[in-house]
Amino acid sequence: MTIRTRPVDHALVEAAAEVARNRCRGDHHTMAAAARARDGRIVTAVNAYHFTGGPCAELVLIGTAAAQGVYALDRIVAVGDRDRGVVPPCGRCRQVLLDYFPAIEVIVGSGETIRAVPITELLPESYVWADHQLDSE
Repeated sequence: MTIRTRPVDHALVEAAAEVARNRCRGDHHTMAAAARARDGRIVTAVNAYHFTGGPCAELVLIGTAAAQGVYALDRIVAVGDRDRGVVPPCGRCRQVLLDYFPAIEVIVGSGETIRAVPITELLPESYVWADHQLDSE
């Protein structure tokens, strides 16, 4: 499989890194995410860890974006606290991102290998929830 890479949105990576540096404290908030809306705005969020589970930063970001009236996201990245850098989305987040934003690009990799890839490249042969819904006609 050939992964198609796209130019990296470095401003988006820096926005997530800044939130991780300044807002991720202790064990409850260890990841930050940033996404670029179709209109160019950047939305940020942090995870909400709890021993019973809890939403990843990417999932919190989807809700935060909706609360701000943003329903179309073009790119997303997650960055770990303590200068861990870019962290790829977990399987659950990959599936949710695919279902909500099938054309979104995800920034992954580290150092010189940082790159933006379509979500479909991170979740090949995937189940697409929308494909199995009844038409609303």
